[in-house]
Amino acid sequence: MAKPVKSAKPAKAPAKAPKAAKPLTKSQIAATISEKTAVTKKTAADILDLICELAYKNAKNSFTLPGLGKLVLVKRNARMGRNPSTGEAIKIPAKQVVKFRVAKAAKDAILGVKK
Repeated sequence: MAKPVKSAKPAKAPAKAPKAAKPLTKSQIAATISEKTAVTKKTAADILDLICELAYKNAKNSFTLPGLGKLVLVKRNARMGRNPSTGEAIKIPAKQVVKFRVAKAAKDAILGVKK
């Protein structure tokens, strides 16, 4: 009986996608703000906290950060859905969700202007 022939080279693993850069942390953002302006890191962190607090309190009326985007409260109607494992129809109740709408200026700066 013939033995199976082993290949000389092992099979190559599929190429991995390059890792995405890590998002900035609050302390990194505060450090950048303090470097670019004449405020301390603590003051910059306090400003970030204040902006978050304002956003939380005013999201019901929509909260806008000019040049970045706005937080809006959206009402979703009740609807019929389907359980993916059983296929059974289920009723999904109405609810409110928070959405962030990116400003056109931010889209253009990040993605580039469409021609």
